[in-house]
Amino acid sequence: MRVLVSGASGLIGPATINYLQAAGHDVVRLVRTTSSDTGVRWDPAAGKIDRAALHGIGAVIHLAGESIAEGRWTRRKKARIRDSRVRGTRLLCEALARLLDRPAVLVSASAMGYYGDRGDEVLREESPPGSGFLADVCREWEAAADPAREAGIRVVHLRSGLVLSALGGALARMITPFKLGVGGTIGDGRQYMSWVSLDDLVGVIRHALENEGLEGPVNAVAPNPVTNAEFTRALGKALSRPTVFRMPARIARLALGEMAEDLLLASARLVPARLLACGFTFRHPDIESALRHVLRGG
Repeated sequence: MRVLVSGASGLIGPATINYLQAAGHDVVRLVRTTSSDTGVRWDPAAGKIDRAALHGIGAVIHLAGESIAEGRWTRRKKARIRDSRVRGTRLLCEALARLLDRPAVLVSASAMGYYGDRGDEVLREESPPGSGFLADVCREWEAAADPAREAGIRVVHLRSGLVLSALGGALARMITPFKLGVGGTIGDGRQYMSWVSLDDLVGVIRHALENEGLEGPVNAVAPNPVTNAEFTRALGKALSRPTVFRMPARIARLALGEMAEDLLLASARLVPARLLACGFTFRHPDIESALRHVLRGG
């Protein structure tokens, strides 16, 4: 099958492409017009995409979006975060909807930020959206895929959590301070963190491509969310380092502003109800085994 992949240079994209190619699929990258890479050209800011090159695509995996964890959330940064997801998704989906030979499925990234800060509440796919910047972005992001859905394309929204990989993302940035013995809990440590190993997330993407009964929002997280304090202890144990330091919530807010509220202090206790109901099996269902796997280079 010919599969179009956006966000191919991010954390999830390369691992996904490696799997697809190993499985014998023909991978086509969706690349910006300024990129030197070959693939289908697009410019989300200008609303341009090479629609002619989309013909013959059997499936689309849409992972592109401005990083939310790099740089302070200034007005311009927030606009880039929103536009890269909402405008980019709408542009792609409108182009797919106009094709005569439309792909069968679109697997589109979303995030646990959809639910906002929900304390101890157990969050399933039917749970209502939360409030705040990321919740608003995720809601608009998913709605931007409506043109594809209305054209008869099966659309899956992956509401992923913290993706565990030593190669990049949030965990990779945590490793050095924890190795130095200065890692610790953030705030009171009681906020829930929903997470997934990179291997399992690629498995979820594969499952979404192949399972015709899977549609709509999917909590792409491991079945055992943990609190920040539990995660901190597990990471310290995996690295054989102490975790006695703590970053008070007020310091996090002073250092990072709104980003601290949405990324570090918000509590999201997701369960992958739809994945479990359709028979998906996680390779790394608990945080300790997942961290051991990731940190030994697996």
